[in-house]
Amino acid sequence: MPNFSLQDIQPLPLQGEPLVIAGPCSAETEQQTLDTARALSAIGVKVFRAGIWKPRTMPGGFEGVGDQGLQWLRRVQDEIGMAVATEVATVDHVRAALDAGIDILWVGARTSANPFAMQDIADALNGHDEVTVLVKNPLNPDLSLWLGALQRIRNAGITRLCAVHRGFSSAGSHLYRNDPQWHIPFELRRLVPGMTILCDPSHIGGKREFVAPLSQLALDMGFDGLMIESHCAPDQALSDSAQQVTPEELKTILDRLVVRSGAPIEDELSLLRQQIDDCDHELLAVLARRMSVSREIGRFKKAHNLRVVQPTRYQEVIKARLSEGQSLGLDEEFTQRVMQAIHEESVRQQLNLT
Repeated sequence: MPNFSLQDIQPLPLQGEPLVIAGPCSAETEQQTLDTARALSAIGVKVFRAGIWKPRTMPGGFEGVGDQGLQWLRRVQDEIGMAVATEVATVDHVRAALDAGIDILWVGARTSANPFAMQDIADALNGHDEVTVLVKNPLNPDLSLWLGALQRIRNAGITRLCAVHRGFSSAGSHLYRNDPQWHIPFELRRLVPGMTILCDPSHIGGKREFVAPLSQLALDMGFDGLMIESHCAPDQALSDSAQQVTPEELKTILDRLVVRSGAPIEDELSLLRQQIDDCDHELLAVLARRMSVSREIGRFKKAHNLRVVQPTRYQEVIKARLSEGQSLGLDEEFTQRVMQAIHEESVRQQLNLT
C-alpha cells in the first residue's frame, strides 16, 4: 500500500489568479531563451518553461541542447527574476536539474505512461521536497495510470505536486492534435479535490489558432491555470513550431481571457456538452475517411467495369451493422437509417467519379 495519500497534496498558492507558465517548447540558443523570457516577463508571466531534453518520436530530430540549457535557465532566474521549469524524463535529468536549482520539474506524457520510469524519477526526487513537480497525463486515456504516476511522486515526499492536462493521443484525423477527453481531468478533480490542475492548450490544439479558445474553455471549466508554449520567433522554432505563439500574441490572449466565478470543474452540463462536441468531431472525421475509401473502391470498380451497387454486399453489410449496433445498445431502426444514409452517400461519391 502507498505510504501517503494524494488527499494531502497542497494546492499551489494562486492568490485568486490563474497560474500561467509560458515559454518555448525548446531552449534552442542562449539568446533565444533570454529574449523570450524577457518578453514574457514584460507581459507579466512569472514562470518560464523551456525543454532542454526533448523526446523525439524519430531519431535524428532536434533532441534538445542538453545540460548547457540549465545555465541559460539559471540566467533567467538570476537576471530576469522568473521561476523556471523544464521537463525531466530520466534520473540523470532529475539530478542535473536539482543540482542547477531549477524551481519546477515536469514529467511528460511519454514518461508518465511508464511506471518503471516514474518510479526511477520518484526515487531521484526523494528528499527534495522543496521542488514543485508537474505530471502531465499519459499518452493514453487511462486515469489510473495518471493517478499512479502522481502517487509515486507523492510517495517520494513531494507535496507541491500538480497535474497538467495536455490531451490524449488518438489515431486518425481530428480537429485537435490531442483528444481532450475532458471527463478524465474532471474525474481527477473529483478524486483529488485539493490538487492544482493546469491545462496545456498548446499540446491539445496543436495549432496556435486553438490556443486562445482552448485557454478560455479551460478557465470556464475551472482549471487552475495554463501552460502555454511561446517563442520569440515560432515559425523558426526547432520543435512544435505550429502550436507556439509569440509573447505579443500571448499578451493578447491573456488580456482577453475572462475569469468567471462559480464555474467549477465538476460542471456536469459543460462536461457533457464538450463530450458531445468531441464525439461529433470524431464522427465527421470517421465519415470523411469512409468516403475516401468509398471513392477508392469506386475507382477500382470503374477500372474493372464493375457495377457500383452490388445488392448482395449491401445486404450483408446492413445485417452485420444492425447486429453490431444492437450489441452496442443502439435502436435497430436508428442504425438502419444511419447506415442507409451512409451507403447512399457512398454510392453518390462513386457515381460522381470522373
